[in-house]
Amino acid sequence: MVGGDFYLLVDEALLARKSMRAFLPAPVPRALIEEILNLASRAPSGTNVQPWKVHVVAGEVRRALEEAVLAHRDTRPADDRAEFPRESKRKEPYISRMRKLGKDMYSLIGIPKGDERANWNQWGRNYQFFDAPVGLIFTVDKDLDRMAYVDLGIFLQSIMLAAKARGLDSCAQGAWNSFWTVTRRLLSVPDDQYIVCGLSLGYADPSAPVNALVSEREPVANFATFHGF
Repeated sequence: MVGGDFYLLVDEALLARKSMRAFLPAPVPRALIEEILNLASRAPSGTNVQPWKVHVVAGEVRRALEEAVLAHRDTRPADDRAEFPRESKRKEPYISRMRKLGKDMYSLIGIPKGDERANWNQWGRNYQFFDAPVGLIFTVDKDLDRMAYVDLGIFLQSIMLAAKARGLDSCAQGAWNSFWTVTRRLLSVPDDQYIVCGLSLGYADPSAPVNALVSEREPVANFATFHGF
């Protein structure tokens, strides 16, 4: 493949990928998931530690996880603490970006501001993997330093781009970090691993209003500082 064509394919995947929050029930073959994970395993990691571990759930296991986490969520608002340590607090401009995304998304699906029950139910869709047939739960060893989470982020992006190139869509989900006790028990995640996040994987529902959402991006001038040019 000539260089220009390769760049075009990479650019197309980057531009086409976005977080989908409604999926079709069409199954995703295990062989295709393994192909995607195999490609994503080429993601770089500091000193090649490859810290990621993945639990892939589908079928009855996915449904059992969904039901158990939602039942747990209805009896207590969250686990006592986030599984993955998150000490920092968001400030501007991050708060405004987060609120803008929420406002745009809820407008598309008709949830008015202040409707706490509708908000609660929509957030709960995270724990149904937005009806995607496949869910992935990512963990890292607790004794690794924070660079392991940087490595995991690169691995996640590699999965999402490889999936998009094969006609699949995805949604990365930090929500799985908030309700982790049930996940740990049902998937037999060892105590020495943090449950960091999840990922919905499947074929997006093109008719779902929420999938029309396109989140805004800051221009390069707002986040890049060039030295020596």
